[in-house]
Amino acid sequence: MRPRVGIICNPALLDGAYEVHAGGVMNTEAVAEVTNALPLLIAADPRFVTVEELLESFDGFLFTGGRPNVHPEEYGEAATEAHGDFDRSRDAITLPLIRELTRRGQPYLGICRGFQEVNVAFGGTLHPEIRDLPGRMNHRMPPDGTIEEKFELRHKVTFGENGPFHRLFGAREVMTNTLHGQGVKSAGGRIVVDGHAPDGTPEAIYVDGAPGFTLSVQWHPEYRAAEDPVSRPLFTAFGDAVRAWAAGGRQPVRLSA
Repeated sequence: MRPRVGIICNPALLDGAYEVHAGGVMNTEAVAEVTNALPLLIAADPRFVTVEELLESFDGFLFTGGRPNVHPEEYGEAATEAHGDFDRSRDAITLPLIRELTRRGQPYLGICRGFQEVNVAFGGTLHPEIRDLPGRMNHRMPPDGTIEEKFELRHKVTFGENGPFHRLFGAREVMTNTLHGQGVKSAGGRIVVDGHAPDGTPEAIYVDGAPGFTLSVQWHPEYRAAEDPVSRPLFTAFGDAVRAWAAGGRQPVRLSA
């Protein structure tokens, strides 16, 4: 049986009225076809699940992107209109879950909002709107166009010399897509920023001293993950870590500085 990967869902309305827990098919495809794990959607709401139940029910976790943002109260700031929409239920599950997964060495991969959640979980802060900062590019997806146009490769990410991302990709620079408005302002206490966009925006992080897989990225590697030369090794490495956890509850590689 394949190991089980829990995919964090987001709230949505079906036909504008019916509440659902939604997960992108791209995420499911990446987990099933590249990570080679059983993808299972998680209703990230403390009314329905507990962190303790999730830890014992899955071998790894994918913290997905999503339109609602982490509430700024989670990092000690007041909410403004620029912060956009929120999902306090997801915050209540994902932030303590990330901390406990890190402590146990249980693998997870953070994407976009998930990347930001990992930073906030360890005391980091976020900018509400990257494009408003001096010298920064607009990291949001084009408002119009096809899915292909929205997810097209748009900028390089440069990694630290001999860091985990450099070793994983075999290159210090890769091309990525960009579909986010918020971004890391200050890194959390154990967060290592190991990749930056050309404008200095953090794009790749991991947790220093963690006994397991904690790689997280600001871009969206789930798009065509089986075909993309950057996405595929990331999801493959995540799969290796998930299988190692399922087999014995430990990781084969310590990803630390």
